[in-house]
Amino acid sequence: MAESPVTPALLPRLIAEVFGTFLLVFAVIGTALYSSSNTGYLGVALAVGLAVIAGAYSVGSISGGHFNPAVTLGVAVAGRMLWKDVLPYIVAQIVGGAVSSTLLFAIAAGGPAGFLAKAQAGGFASNGFGAHSPGGFGLVSVILVEVVLTALFLWVILGVTAPGSTTPGFAPLAIGLTLTAIHLVAIPVSNASVNPARSIATAIYGGPDALAQLWVFLVAPLVGALIAGASYKALFARKA
Repeated sequence: MAESPVTPALLPRLIAEVFGTFLLVFAVIGTALYSSSNTGYLGVALAVGLAVIAGAYSVGSISGGHFNPAVTLGVAVAGRMLWKDVLPYIVAQIVGGAVSSTLLFAIAAGGPAGFLAKAQAGGFASNGFGAHSPGGFGLVSVILVEVVLTALFLWVILGVTAPGSTTPGFAPLAIGLTLTAIHLVAIPVSNASVNPARSIATAIYGGPDALAQLWVFLVAPLVGALIAGASYKALFARKA
């Protein structure tokens, strides 16, 4: 998530975003599909946090380590990246997530008899509200949790990557642990998006209900990101 002194060319940054988003989706959705029956919500939350830590440490110096369209939007609104790079970043993140969920689908297809059908009947770990919320939470609750938690996530990211931060070198750790905590709160409510690329990746294979509800998990995280990006300087910027 940290900025490098010299910004690399766009192509290596986009490759880094594809890689990081692939890693994030593969870890969180793979854990949800294959091992959550043993690990529960905690295992899924730890998986996504650890993936973000690993991704940010490995390629964060190249692209900034966003791996999430909401992060890219919030960072741009806060003035931390050029607007001309926003759309390419988001496309790269969606591609990385979609490739990841496609590979997970292929793995599931080779599983025990009925495994893939059961995974798809359960929405393929997609986000949802109402009957498709893990805890049966309604639309308003899901929107609130997605907006609030995405804003909190962006405030943490903008804080630990700000010039003069007291956490140089530890930003990925702080960000990954924050995302773990966010998932522990949000999984029972919405199955935890805070990331439109993650939501798109699973909705592709989650069936018509997942696709019909996808709009919530595109809009709500982006609204949260806009709130955080627009308010960060007023709330937290250091004064000379």
